[in-house]
Amino acid sequence: MFDFQVSQGTVESSSPSIVGNIEKDVVLDCRFLSNSGNEQLSDVSITWLKDAVSGVVYEYKNKAAQLQRQNNQFKNRAQLFSDAISTGNASLLLRNVKMEDEGVYRVTVNAPKVSGTTSVNLRVAAFTAPTFSLANGSLSIKASRWFPKPEVSWMSQTGQLLNSSTNFTNDNAGIMQVTSVLENQVKVDDIYTCLIENALVKAISEATVTANRVTEETYFIFSAASTKVSSLQLLFTVILILSVTQTSLSSG
Repeated sequence: MFDFQVSQGTVESSSPSIVGNIEKDVVLDCRFLSNSGNEQLSDVSITWLKDAVSGVVYEYKNKAAQLQRQNNQFKNRAQLFSDAISTGNASLLLRNVKMEDEGVYRVTVNAPKVSGTTSVNLRVAAFTAPTFSLANGSLSIKASRWFPKPEVSWMSQTGQLLNSSTNFTNDNAGIMQVTSVLENQVKVDDIYTCLIENALVKAISEATVTANRVTEETYFIFSAASTKVSSLQLLFTVILILSVTQTSLSSG
């Protein structure tokens, strides 16, 4: 956790590095607290800026948004949680994340008992959990949105690397649809793991095969620290884990 104390109180982010999902919303976390403890704070001024971008991302003072200097990139897309500001919440909600939103954001908070600045590094990717299908003893996945281009691998229940074939289809924005087929004949009651990963996001999907269906569970692991992160480093740089459980009936 990064914590910068300028005069009194603290201004901090619990997620100084975060990965935003393209076309989805993301929250850039910021909390502020006076040295005297948790209390209702009034007359709060909050300014969000982005490095190398003119104007402001969002500005709040005199108990209202002040958007005269807002950069057009963030018009109608950025907002604070106004009802929670008095309790120390200066987080920024950024809607419909775009590739050009990637960068370092800095927030400054001033209140009668708090003054400080902290930063959040936003990296941008596209990622979705894969859906599994089982037909004629063959197991395959389809993931509709990935960027940057990921690597795909399959493992058996014992951790053995399995043969597979993977295809990528790009849309006009460069976002990829991933399809992959496990070349090994699957066995009933076995568990198979499909890994989809790039430098920012790793999706770990476990599929349990029964006689007529596949039960799947996907975990996401994020790393916003670097564009060059090994799989082992990625596993130890957990910022957020999401769980998605779905069931796919046999198509054949």
